[in-house]
Amino acid sequence: MNKAELVEEVADQTGLTKKASREVVDAIISAITDSLVREERVTLVGFGTFQVRERKARRGVNPQTRKAINIPAKKVPKFVAGKSLREAVK
Repeated sequence: MNKAELVEEVADQTGLTKKASREVVDAIISAITDSLVREERVTLVGFGTFQVRERKARRGVNPQTRKAINIPAKKVPKFVAGKSLREAVK
């Protein structure tokens, strides 16, 4: 499912127009993104938790040259599925 299909599904389930549904989906994505930028955890009970994790610096290998390279530390978003979502997918 892509974003357009999600907007259509939200419109079908809520009775909202596609334009209003697109605004709702965009607002939710924006709110989650803004919270993660502030390094806040976003928990949607039953669905899951979005959070920012720090990846440590590490050594890697360039596959083309086989030379060792340093991969710098960085922050990455992480999603952990909630219990209800895990059970629904089984």
